[in-house]
Amino acid sequence: MPPSSAAQANPRPIKISCRNLWKVYGSPLRRVQTPGLAKGSEAFARQLRESGRIPALVDVSFEVQEGEIFVIMGLSGSGKSTLIRCLTRLIDAEFGEVRLDGKDLLSVSPRELIEIRRHKMGMVFQNFGLMPHLTVLGNVAYPLKLQGLPRAEREARARQMIELVSLDGRENAFPHQLSGGQQQRVGIARSLAVEPDLWFLDEPFSALDPMIRRQMQDEFLDLQQRLHKTIVFITHDIAEACRLADRIAILRDGRVVQIGSPADLILRPADDYVADFTADVSPAAVLRLGDIAMPDDAEAGAREVDGDRTVESLLNDIATGATGFTVRPKGKYGGGQLSAARVLRILGQHGRQDNDTGR
Repeated sequence: MPPSSAAQANPRPIKISCRNLWKVYGSPLRRVQTPGLAKGSEAFARQLRESGRIPALVDVSFEVQEGEIFVIMGLSGSGKSTLIRCLTRLIDAEFGEVRLDGKDLLSVSPRELIEIRRHKMGMVFQNFGLMPHLTVLGNVAYPLKLQGLPRAEREARARQMIELVSLDGRENAFPHQLSGGQQQRVGIARSLAVEPDLWFLDEPFSALDPMIRRQMQDEFLDLQQRLHKTIVFITHDIAEACRLADRIAILRDGRVVQIGSPADLILRPADDYVADFTADVSPAAVLRLGDIAMPDDAEAGAREVDGDRTVESLLNDIATGATGFTVRPKGKYGGGQLSAARVLRILGQHGRQDNDTGR
């Protein structure tokens, strides 16, 4: 499967990767003919099911680049939360490998793993996980206490993180005195206090009201602009995934169905399952001009626009007579030429796909 255009244009070092990862629930695998793996993942998964086991992850492989927001999404039961727990070794996979900065996490000792989690990983979960007897300051400083930092140093850093998530002034409040959005900000500040290389977020905004969720997404993107973390983000919401992700991995029954940028999934879905996921996403709101610009488009005109603009932002120009644009590279989005006819053709094709499949 080809990488996204952004990944091809700006290759960066790999921060975390997994190869041929399997997680199996049920009776111990020593009774299973593990050489069945050589027959292929489909045959081995079938063998596991026939023996009464549940293959929760099936031969999962991907790489996450430094500074990338990599979103893992799927329906309930698809394996996405199991996957993030295997990446952090909260649970152990039966087969495969997980590498952080080239180091095999599945082979490190328990003591090494604790140190990696304390110093290199930050984690945020849906249920916030705040300690009710600690203040905001105490909750944010707690992982630094586990690191053994002196009180003055850990509280100074905790205050910096509290200010970063716009909760300064609430340092002495307890969790029950905060709104849901504020509680999640505390969870985010706590996870960032250790200055992690790698940030894991498991559906962090799904329990929030829609308006608060949108606000938290905005704040999350603003934080990433400043911090440039490597992020693995779990969600079941395709609109959230498209809004936040550099790339998205879609899981189904423990398998990776497709990995690509939001534009890849919308314009080139691997199968009907992926197309169903993106059916309710407005391509005009998600696609950027750099996603669809061409090296040479004879219909294009000379009006210059930035590649990070949405297609939606161009529709008024097209409606008032603009026939083409020169797209300037901006951020992770490339440039090129783009005709109004191409924009309308792409939007029309997506609409026809929806109608053809009854969506």
